[in-house]
Amino acid sequence: MSLTELTIADAAAGLRARKFSAAELVGAHNAAIAALNPRLNAYITTTSDAALQAAAVADEALGKGEAKPLTGIPLGIKDLFCTKGVRTTAASNILKNFVPPYESTVTANLLRDGAVFVGKTNLDEFAMGSANITSAFGPVENPWKRRGDDAALVPGGSSGGSAAAVAAGLAMGATGTDTGGSIRQPAAYCGIVGLKPTYGRCSRFGTIAYASSLDQAGPMARTVRDCAILLQSMAGFDARDSTSVNCDVPDYSVAIGRSLKGLKVGIPAEYRAEGLSAEIEAAWQQGINWLKDAGCEIVDVSLPHTKYGLATYYIVAPAECSSNLARYDGLRFGERVPGDTLDAMYEATRRAGFGPEVRRRIMMGTYVLSAGYYDAYYLKAQKVRSLIRRDFTESFQQVDVLLTPTAPTPAFAQGEQSDDPVQMYLNDIFTVPASMAGMPAMSVPVGLGTTGLPLGLQLIGRPFDEETLLAAGSALEAAAGFTHRPALRAEVVK
Repeated sequence: MSLTELTIADAAAGLRARKFSAAELVGAHNAAIAALNPRLNAYITTTSDAALQAAAVADEALGKGEAKPLTGIPLGIKDLFCTKGVRTTAASNILKNFVPPYESTVTANLLRDGAVFVGKTNLDEFAMGSANITSAFGPVENPWKRRGDDAALVPGGSSGGSAAAVAAGLAMGATGTDTGGSIRQPAAYCGIVGLKPTYGRCSRFGTIAYASSLDQAGPMARTVRDCAILLQSMAGFDARDSTSVNCDVPDYSVAIGRSLKGLKVGIPAEYRAEGLSAEIEAAWQQGINWLKDAGCEIVDVSLPHTKYGLATYYIVAPAECSSNLARYDGLRFGERVPGDTLDAMYEATRRAGFGPEVRRRIMMGTYVLSAGYYDAYYLKAQKVRSLIRRDFTESFQQVDVLLTPTAPTPAFAQGEQSDDPVQMYLNDIFTVPASMAGMPAMSVPVGLGTTGLPLGLQLIGRPFDEETLLAAGSALEAAAGFTHRPALRAEVVK
């Protein structure tokens, strides 16, 4: 098997057994990036030289028997995490030359545990998008293809670069951020596993903000076990983040393969929504059957305020985005476009620096926060958000985990929905409610649809109970036996 096809768990074992070196492992991924990234555009910035230097350090540690959990493992880092001395753009022209003097907590934790960063992955600009087509550095192409069709497909968004890189073998795992589904939906579109932890489980320090009450970092990898390994390193309390929760980080790997006998799995009626494709619905039913066979009890539940989730999200998130992005004014950092007056400089800088989707969301957010509309929109949305959270809380008094589709359809072609922002927003219909409630959720690939594209199912758990998600996810993974790989990948494209 090619080194780029290994899981993180297998690669870590192989490194410790000295079957191959970290330099060989990282070199194989650097070569894969050089061969495929010009096509996929999964990375904005590559760090091949620094990665090889880090691999040499990893090999030294391995030789001394001082390996850490991720020593020598090549990872992609979403270009929303500040990396000291390495350009961090948020896929925006306004930050195209920004080099942070500090490291985000999540990436610092990964480096502490020996990870090697091979590059900064592409994303929708400032994480605003569902298809990874709003990046100032160009769209990302999904490595999967429809059967008999060479059309370029979207990888999902906003963490589409991370998802495409992992699926294509350009990284063994990657970081993502999830505000309304930006880890889970790309994972489903690209046939990998993506985990959004409970809000507050991973520090937001050093992660460029979109919507502060929703943003949460999480792992993306090819297996559930690999996500458990990555989350183990990424999670933890951080006093520099006021929303970070001070609670123990369990050994997530212990949950993999755990017995599900007696586990109660809720099936929310409201997720049988209009627009759900027949193949997704069939995959959902198959997932229910697999969990039943694993000893789970299936329980019908109701989340009555789910239908308001998307509308509520597109009030709350743009409002917070309007506030967060006010800091990009051309004065303190980022690009500056001169103007005759201070106001003219602000306007010229923001017009040139922000793309159409970011400008649209800033305007939406500014509107709902404006005098006369704050109570009518933003305050009301916060009240509905509380009701959405209450629905989940009440459901978890009856069940241990929820099972739903991740997205209403498989991946679509670039350009198919780009002229209809509302239709694009509907891709998040199944992922947004868990984000609004701060619940942990994970997407697991369970099969291929009629056109040969991956289909994902979503598990939603109680706050800070990622272990149950991982246990249930590993059971789904084992039952599905998903070993399919995309047409464009390191193993076959040289």
